[in-house]
Amino acid sequence: MTEQSKRKPLVATLAISTYAQSYFNKLRKQHFPAERNYLDAHLTLFHALPDEPWIMEDLKKLAIDQLPFEVNAQSIVSLGNGTAFKIASPELPLLHQKLQKNWFDFLTDQDRQKRNFHITIQNKVESQAAKKLQADLAKNFKPFSFTIYGIDLWRYHQGPWEYIMNFGLGQDSPSL
Repeated sequence: MTEQSKRKPLVATLAISTYAQSYFNKLRKQHFPAERNYLDAHLTLFHALPDEPWIMEDLKKLAIDQLPFEVNAQSIVSLGNGTAFKIASPELPLLHQKLQKNWFDFLTDQDRQKRNFHITIQNKVESQAAKKLQADLAKNFKPFSFTIYGIDLWRYHQGPWEYIMNFGLGQDSPSL
């Protein structure tokens, strides 16, 4: 086995406002099956990046030039056997496409596709349970905005993720 094949993939997520993170975490703890809930709620940018130094270099460069921006939790969406919030803004696809274009030859099929940005709060449940939660949440849901202030990088470990660092938007040095 080569050194490259021993490396675990990296996951890039978007760092969001504290109040939004708390809100989505609370819902995830309430509705995601506990035995499968290894993670806090997250807004994924890329699912499986190669563990290469140039990934971190590219993220650092992008973060310096990208200021924090607002996104909207637009609606509650069905994942079939789960529930998520659709997240939208003009900046989200542009940010993804910039990196996707540079990294295309190194991406998985999933990461080469157009992203439907969302935050999952429930998954791997019976479809009836998911539909019930969606109906319950829809009763009082009003779209709301929150800020993207960075990109978090994680190492994937077949379930739990290991935090590596944050690239703060508009900042020139990552934080560990």
